[in-house]
Amino acid sequence: MSALTDTDLVTNIQNGQTEAEAALYEKYAAKVYYLALRESRLPHDAEDVRAETFLRVLQAIRGNNLRTPAALASFILGTTRNILHELFQRRKQTGKTKEPEAADLSTPSHEEQFLDSEVQHAIERTIVRLKPRERDLLRMHFYEELPTQEIARRAGIAPERVRLVKSRALKHFREFYWRLARATAPKRIDTQRR
Repeated sequence: MSALTDTDLVTNIQNGQTEAEAALYEKYAAKVYYLALRESRLPHDAEDVRAETFLRVLQAIRGNNLRTPAALASFILGTTRNILHELFQRRKQTGKTKEPEAADLSTPSHEEQFLDSEVQHAIERTIVRLKPRERDLLRMHFYEELPTQEIARRAGIAPERVRLVKSRALKHFREFYWRLARATAPKRIDTQRR
């Protein structure tokens, strides 16, 4: 099922094949998660954005609201960006955060600069803990956006192993990141106890 084109996936989902829905998620879940993590900088927000993205994408496909199956990847990433925008808008209305574009218009506070650099530093420390092959594969997939065949060629592995290595690398990344986040989280002081 993973070898199906986007057009095949859309057709199969519209025909009620749940395996195609799982294959769609498997194909795009990591990319959506990392786009959401890069923008929101919070793993739980990235998880929420990913879940909402696939809910909306599947509704659009089932309702024949996708203009062309060939544009599926663009539609998924566009939906992710829209959901991120909605998230930031809701927070802006409640006074919890600024719109990302607005934040770039003014000089960020020292606290914001510190938090941004801390998040970036945590991600860098997490990436360093990955095996070199995992690091390289994630870079080729998410930053260079290379096709599977090219990643396999550069990594010196069979194309069918790329997905397995990528999956393991993402799992290790999440584990390292969560451990690091828990270890560096500030301790809460209970001011209610006397």
